[in-house]
Amino acid sequence: MAISLRGEHLKRYVEIGRLLVKYGRSDLVLETGMDDILRDPEAAPDLARTPSAAELADDLERLGPTYVKLGQLLSTRADLIPEPYVEALSRLQDDVAPFPYDEVERIVASGLGVRLSRAFADFEREPLAAASLGQVHRARLRDGREVAVKVQRPGIREQVATDLDALSDIAELVDRHTEIGRRYGAEDLLAEFRRTLLAELDYRKEAQNLSTLAENLDGFPGIVVPRAVEDYTTSRVLTMEYVAGRKVTDLTPLARMELDGSALAEELFRAYLKQILVDGFFHADPHPGNVLVTPDSRLALIDVGMVGRVAPEMQERLLKLLLSVSEGRGEDAAETAIRIGTPREGVDEARFTREVSARVAGLQGATARDLQVGRIVMEMTRAAAGNGITLPPELATLGKTLFALDQVGRTLDPDFDPNASIRRNSAEILRERMLKQASPAALFTKLLETNELVQRLPQRMNTILDNLAENQFRIRVDALDETHLMAGLQKIANRITLGLVLAALILGAAMLMRVDTSFRILGYPGLAMLLFLAAVVGGVLLVLNIVLHDEHSKRR
Repeated sequence: MAISLRGEHLKRYVEIGRLLVKYGRSDLVLETGMDDILRDPEAAPDLARTPSAAELADDLERLGPTYVKLGQLLSTRADLIPEPYVEALSRLQDDVAPFPYDEVERIVASGLGVRLSRAFADFEREPLAAASLGQVHRARLRDGREVAVKVQRPGIREQVATDLDALSDIAELVDRHTEIGRRYGAEDLLAEFRRTLLAELDYRKEAQNLSTLAENLDGFPGIVVPRAVEDYTTSRVLTMEYVAGRKVTDLTPLARMELDGSALAEELFRAYLKQILVDGFFHADPHPGNVLVTPDSRLALIDVGMVGRVAPEMQERLLKLLLSVSEGRGEDAAETAIRIGTPREGVDEARFTREVSARVAGLQGATARDLQVGRIVMEMTRAAAGNGITLPPELATLGKTLFALDQVGRTLDPDFDPNASIRRNSAEILRERMLKQASPAALFTKLLETNELVQRLPQRMNTILDNLAENQFRIRVDALDETHLMAGLQKIANRITLGLVLAALILGAAMLMRVDTSFRILGYPGLAMLLFLAAVVGGVLLVLNIVLHDEHSKRR
């Protein structure tokens, strides 16, 4: 099969094809026809050894920012890649060399419409951090406020657009020509990735995320979220409050002793439960590098370009799922996951329930040193995929978020038990959900729905009564197969009728036993004996028919 990809992306096709072959997916390369572009001996990967999962993270970093972000997305899809790769990609960071200060000045001046020196009283030349999409500089506004300015890397949008086009071509080939593509939907996965990445490239959306998250966590005194400075924010420049602090992973043993790690871990976990199960909007990347410990012993959440959203209906199901997992009720957790998911061909719900029950049963009494809730949710996603159940992307994102949160909790307090935290906070979460549902906006929505129902009720009642009067009222039930139902009822009626006939034969034979006649069989009246023998033969045949037919039905 000849490859039908655009020539301007040939370099990217070769690099992706080499990665697929290197990590054991040469079948995809052959099925899509990409083997044509790997015939150059210099492009052929070294197959003499088996690469490690950590090497995949390194390879993606070498390919550039788009592939780093793709790796981070894949780390949430435990249903697509093996566990070692999930862990390796979860730790994938995009620290790169900073770009020149001259470019920073140009981008800031272009975005804000004013020279950098006029917008800021002070602007540090050396960045605090540099990533693949942008870098952060510390600065001070004219009014004296300390801020952090995030500046987008020059040319990054064009590079991302080119990479996404190349990935789109390959995803189309994979979906069209491979079984794995038809099963999991490479184009759908890429569409989700495109939305996430393009949102990260618009710093105005991140500024809005900061404001929303800060408002939602206003009731948590131990949690700090920097707010954006709107007048100094554009699509390529994000100015936000500067929060001093150190990464959780950079704390020394002495510094940890001065912290109340247990209380901080509890408050952080409670804050995330509220974000996910009450607000429906959560910081989706709480890895240790994005959680800072401030000088006043609080936790600061930074870098909220990646967020997750959960619909109200999904929130209720996720709450049931988390409670089932935390309490060790594996069957209930599996049942909830099945309701959340979508069955595919060849679904095996019984095996999925057994696997989840066995895994959840081993969670009891676990601390942050052991297997955590996030890992359980990710493994549940993988088990669902292996048993023909497709779970929604929200659950995969939730699993990765909880997994990263477990790591932060373990760093703050090695004895922190996330299962106990879920149980402790479940009542409060339910109360907050009920209060949210009883808010004026929610009540007004319910009133509008009730008003609509009342307005349409007379017309609907007239329609129902007219159909009843004209004998046109029908009820259609799709849960039963009418053909098989009628066939079964007919068999039952036939068996009952035959049973009544046999009973009548036996009763008639008994009555004829009193009639004296010269025709006898074995010394008994002959006609009575014939009727009795006919009843015996008919009864035996009826029993055989029932036994043989029911056994055949069981086998089918």
